[in-house]
Amino acid sequence: MIDLYALTRPLLFKIKPEMAHNLMIKTMKTGLMLPCSKVNDPALEVNLWGHKFPNPLGMAAGFDKNAEVIGALLNLGFGFVETGTVTPKPQHGNPKPRIFRCASHEAIINHMGFPGVGMNVFKDNLTKYLGNPKKHYGVVGINIGINKTQKHPAKDYAMLIKMLGSMADFLAVNISSPNTPGLRDLQKREPLLDLLGEIKEARKKACGEHPPPILVKLAPDLDEEQQEELAKTLMDAEIDGVILTNTTLNRPEALPQEFTKKQGGLSGLPLTHQSTKIIRNFYKLTNGKLPIIGVGGISTARDAYEKIKAGASLVQIYSSFVFKGPFVAHSINQGLLELLKADQLTNISEAVGQSVNLGKQGSQATNGKL
Repeated sequence: MIDLYALTRPLLFKIKPEMAHNLMIKTMKTGLMLPCSKVNDPALEVNLWGHKFPNPLGMAAGFDKNAEVIGALLNLGFGFVETGTVTPKPQHGNPKPRIFRCASHEAIINHMGFPGVGMNVFKDNLTKYLGNPKKHYGVVGINIGINKTQKHPAKDYAMLIKMLGSMADFLAVNISSPNTPGLRDLQKREPLLDLLGEIKEARKKACGEHPPPILVKLAPDLDEEQQEELAKTLMDAEIDGVILTNTTLNRPEALPQEFTKKQGGLSGLPLTHQSTKIIRNFYKLTNGKLPIIGVGGISTARDAYEKIKAGASLVQIYSSFVFKGPFVAHSINQGLLELLKADQLTNISEAVGQSVNLGKQGSQATNGKL
């Protein structure tokens, strides 16, 4: 089969990255993008947090910031979409240019700073999708963040949960973007416990008997001591899951020097091993009891499978969608089926944590809410 995206990518990459992204969103909104044949197979279904994911592959936060193309993404074969990051007030984000590509290494640096339309327009977009009787089968999460000027993060998170919480299949609390000053300071035990306590209280008030699970998204730039502290903190706070990982501030030496000078978080293939290592560590530290969404440098089915075997119940991509094109979800899901068959497994959840030795007390967190 001819890969049309590979043929058109050189032309597309002549356009500035952010402009190309906006063009892609507009194209998807028009419905002009052809759907992809989905890989529908019970072997890929994942039951987690009371939801059935048709497959373990999702689109990470940052692509559909304003909940504009959920249906189009699910129509390309993704099992779930994480929208956002959404902030209470609209904001422009950091000055442009703020996205940089390195095609030779399939890497991206972004310094976006949570630009978006704000929660009111976001809610209108999400309401329109959810009210569509022809909406696609898949799970929809909302990644929530704070406005740059907010000095009390809990207020923004609580406001977003009050406005959007009941509409989400899961909520992802973003405390790990490197592009909002002070945000990563929340990745410490005491401030995080206080924040999560307020977030859970806001969820209780806003969502009643059917609260969405709360996940926390962490950075890959955590040393082993920080990982141990945060794993214990999340377990003590009885959080429903963790997303590992956000973009990194590290700059591998193999990358071109001109590219590494750019400010922001690095994603794509250079992040692959770093994020997988943290997934494996967290799976060990939580004894396999805290569901993990693995993200960072997934380009192939093998990349996804390695993260799953390291302990991820679900996985996400973003950068590889830029470099591989809109049919990458189909390719990865088809490859996962082949890998399962080679390992003689009947369902993808059986592979979770397979490469990690937890000992007799370990248990995989793949089949529901803790």
